[in-house]
Amino acid sequence: MVTLAAIDDSSLQLTFVLFLTVVVITLFTALLTAPQRDEISEFYLGNRAMSPLRNGLAMCGDYLSAATLLGSTGLVALTGYDGLMYLGGTTVAWMMVLLLIAEPLHRTGRFTLGDTVALRLPRQQRPVRVALAVCILAIATLYLVAQLVGSVTLLTQFTGVPSGTTRTLCVVVIGTFVILYASLGGMPGATVVQIIKAVMLVAGVLFTAGWVLYRFDWNPNALLERAADRSGTGLTFLEPGLRYGGTVSNKLDFLSLELAIVLGLAALPHVLMRLLAPRSSGVLRSSVLWAVGLVGAVCFGAGILGLGATALLGREAIESTDRTGNASVLLLAHELGGSVLTALLTCLAYLTLLAVAVGLTLAAASSLAHDLYSEVIRKGRASETEELTVARLSGAVIGILGILLALVAWGANTATLAFLAFAIAASAILPTIIYTLFWRRFTAKGALLSLYGGLLCSVLLAVFSPVVSSAPASFYPEADFAWFPLQNPGIVSIPVGFLLGWLGTVLDKDPAEDGSAHEEFEVRMLVGADD
Repeated sequence: MVTLAAIDDSSLQLTFVLFLTVVVITLFTALLTAPQRDEISEFYLGNRAMSPLRNGLAMCGDYLSAATLLGSTGLVALTGYDGLMYLGGTTVAWMMVLLLIAEPLHRTGRFTLGDTVALRLPRQQRPVRVALAVCILAIATLYLVAQLVGSVTLLTQFTGVPSGTTRTLCVVVIGTFVILYASLGGMPGATVVQIIKAVMLVAGVLFTAGWVLYRFDWNPNALLERAADRSGTGLTFLEPGLRYGGTVSNKLDFLSLELAIVLGLAALPHVLMRLLAPRSSGVLRSSVLWAVGLVGAVCFGAGILGLGATALLGREAIESTDRTGNASVLLLAHELGGSVLTALLTCLAYLTLLAVAVGLTLAAASSLAHDLYSEVIRKGRASETEELTVARLSGAVIGILGILLALVAWGANTATLAFLAFAIAASAILPTIIYTLFWRRFTAKGALLSLYGGLLCSVLLAVFSPVVSSAPASFYPEADFAWFPLQNPGIVSIPVGFLLGWLGTVLDKDPAEDGSAHEEFEVRMLVGADD
């Protein structure tokens, strides 16, 4: 049986050399392409002359995290059909962006989501901008901590539980790179690392998936049959319900998770910010189509990798190494290509963590600097140089905050943190986006209730769920205050967010915005200023 502990140190050393080489090259390129003038448009949106393919690669890089490469592959390796369904949800999520959000948001936005709300609710924009900044900071911080904790988890696969010094060094190094990319490079720098990461991820996953199929003479049926045989569950491995079946609670948990993924993507801060970067709606449309295809290709390859890990290694061997299955892709890489392929995929996982963290930090810093500081505190009177300075400082502060929280919560389940961020995005920000774009009567009170209510509901349900107490994998396994039975709150918190947005609007006694503001917004949303 192959385990990561049995893999020699050459994999870890080669990973370090490869990762450091890629980081040095991308950081140098990011600094070369960084904004040279004190223009906030360049820092927030970068070079808007990129082709649809490059934009699509950047979107793909922003969205796909190490959870796709490691977590999703492991889920397929251990649960078969249920894991493949999870990957399907990851791909389908982009259709929500393409069909509902992308073009209206691009036409009405400027730098942040707060600008769209300000155009729609000009008289009452400031409290809504504050609420948006709070929600974006919560989502970005959770997701950022998940990426930094994930870097330690990945290191653990090679070294066992690391010492406090090693853990701190790993988190601080990754976090420092994140701060440099986001604060110095801005959107142009982030775009460089996203495109490089996306190209490497697509190429690496599809190459390894092709190698797996080659081992089975390019016969998918042979791969499926072998995976079922070595799963220890027979054909049940290829049927629904191995993980999310049985009890009603398990089935609802799966539905809740899929809802959070499918709906949460359309409201993730770094994805929304990326939608504003293309120069026109036509370029945006083509960019999103590229992103859908690239994400679908990676998810397809990840499914093959998960099945290949089970078929070539056996489910028992994977679980004995890592019960979460996150090590399955690395075990598979060692089985196929030894230390070299293991190092390549490990380096790719670290680069994926880094790239997603950069996008999150930049999105949160932009919201704090533009929405909170420039538009609320300075009431639109801040100079571009002043706002840019605040944006760079905000990136550093958010990065340091993420580092500190990751060191405190290094043993947390990274998937849980990421899924909670998705649930908050779908419960708080998505209702505000939908109502702002498509409901004429929507008011600021409805936006505030939706934002704060969706955030509070998601967090409270997560606190009183098995994620925090009552289960062996909980933060506090010995305690028991989990009255909410599901791991993910989305199935409850998402409807609550929409309900609160509607309720706040219909109960609002204040006069609505004048008709001319809504008419201007509607014309902008349908026609745009760039088309």
